[in-house]
Amino acid sequence: MISLLEKKADISSLSPLTLAFLGDTVFDLLVRSELICEANRPVNALHTTASKKVCAHAQAEAVRHIMPMLTEDELAVFKRGRNAHTGAIPKHASSADYHYATGLESLFGWLYLKGEAERIHQLFNAIKEFDEGVKHE
Repeated sequence: MISLLEKKADISSLSPLTLAFLGDTVFDLLVRSELICEANRPVNALHTTASKKVCAHAQAEAVRHIMPMLTEDELAVFKRGRNAHTGAIPKHASSADYHYATGLESLFGWLYLKGEAERIHQLFNAIKEFDEGVKHE
């Protein structure tokens, strides 16, 4: 993953929800890129599959799986995102799942702004392996 940024952001001054705002897109881009590399599918099928992978429940399960892999700094960013006051929670998500998903998105946004593409790929690959293991059970 390459950074498309020309400017450097002062990451330490950004709120966890701002990091999640960006991290949501980073995670979504990875999921969508992975799907189109797997097979040429109709756009509706791509959207449906992507939506299942980026929903709050799936992201919460993913972060629970990778949590043991996180460094102290990464865990701190995740917890800041998880504990942020998000306002309204979508009807289709539990409060716990939504907060965990926000933490994951904060982490991915933080890593992206730090230019940690390799780490993003490590964590995303661990999530993919977990997802594939769940499918085969």
